[in-house]
Amino acid sequence: MIIFGLVIAGAAFPVAFGNAAEAALTSITELFGWFYLFSVFGFVVFLIGLALSKYGKVRLGPQDSTPSYSFFSWISMLLAAGFGVGLVFYGMAEPMTHYINPPYGDVPAESEAAARYAIQYSYFNWGIHQWAAFSVVGLIIAYFQFRKGQAGLVSSVLSSVTAKHPHVRPYASWLDVFAVVATVMGVATSLGLGVLQMNGGLNAVFGLPENGFWQFVILFVMFCAYMASTWSGLDKGIKRLSNLNMALCIGLMLYVLFTGPTIAILETITLGIGDYLQNFIGMSLRISPYSDNQWASSWTIFYWAWVIAWSPFVGTFVARVSRGRTIKEYVFGVLFVPPLLACLWIGVFGGAALNLELNGTDVGLAAATEANITVALFEMFDLMPFSGVLSVLAMLLIFIFLVTSADSASYIVAQMTDNGSINPPLYKRVVWGVLIAAICLTLIVAGGL
Repeated sequence: MIIFGLVIAGAAFPVAFGNAAEAALTSITELFGWFYLFSVFGFVVFLIGLALSKYGKVRLGPQDSTPSYSFFSWISMLLAAGFGVGLVFYGMAEPMTHYINPPYGDVPAESEAAARYAIQYSYFNWGIHQWAAFSVVGLIIAYFQFRKGQAGLVSSVLSSVTAKHPHVRPYASWLDVFAVVATVMGVATSLGLGVLQMNGGLNAVFGLPENGFWQFVILFVMFCAYMASTWSGLDKGIKRLSNLNMALCIGLMLYVLFTGPTIAILETITLGIGDYLQNFIGMSLRISPYSDNQWASSWTIFYWAWVIAWSPFVGTFVARVSRGRTIKEYVFGVLFVPPLLACLWIGVFGGAALNLELNGTDVGLAAATEANITVALFEMFDLMPFSGVLSVLAMLLIFIFLVTSADSASYIVAQMTDNGSINPPLYKRVVWGVLIAAICLTLIVAGGL
């Protein structure tokens, strides 16, 4: 009923719906920014400590169980659910944005120092902290589901409390309600952003108009694709598409690395990782209590609020595909491998763009990013050999990421609304897939993206 209410409200009052969503987000980031910073940093410390302790040998399942998926497929599915289209969307655009408007105004805009800061903070925003939130939720659910035989629900963490105090059970179920709403709204927003970027890419490559009609067409095609994937199931649909996604990501990265300024890109990655590790704690807790806190609220705190809201979905999915791994394997795989791949992606695409902007002759990437962030990646491809092929492959990558994200979400929400069943019925997955598309369309119409 909550989801239906949001769809109806957004469709009936699109402007008011968009304004209310924006006002709520602003209030949350301003009032609770300090709490988000402390919490996410605490997750990182907790997970590393747990993995290094004697409990790191505990297996998520019977002690003699083995992982359900190969390491490659496991990581591929984690990336598809956790990063999705966002990394493609901002992998090049975010460093360019920080280059134009440096974090906290510490260095001059559009300078070499700004480029260095841009990579450092992009690594931070897409790095270990983001996956710490996903990891904590996923670990809790996986432990109670596969080790203790509880339902695969967020509320399972309170099972010992509800067993002793039955009157608490109705309140615990609201955790699952929140998880469903957060998942549907989060995936719908991600899907909408992907639709906008695909429309921008099609406009840049083929001259297709950027308007509501074509955005509806793109969304409809995506809807049909993820419904087909939903019909195929987790092992056939999501796993195979995730493996294809990983192969496309690696292929695009290698092409840009070797056709772009190779040495400069490798140096950018090296320096960026060094700056990230050297300033890890300082960035984790940095806020501006004595001056304008706009940058932190707009970027880091916004990201942490987003990933915490996103974590019921990603965490539940991570738990679902992590059965049979030890806690140490789990923490290593979830907390460190996806951030490392994100650093490589940002270092290659962001590093190439920054180098072209600093050393090129009026290439215009900074201006293009500032004007329309959805086409920034395609503008960079125009400066490289076989730009048309690169743009088509990037759009295919975005498309598959969106399909896997929506399919994963419909699967997980169906699981949440089927008492945590590990194999929810097909009709529930289809119903939730339809609702996700409806919310996405509402957000596009309301301009809430």
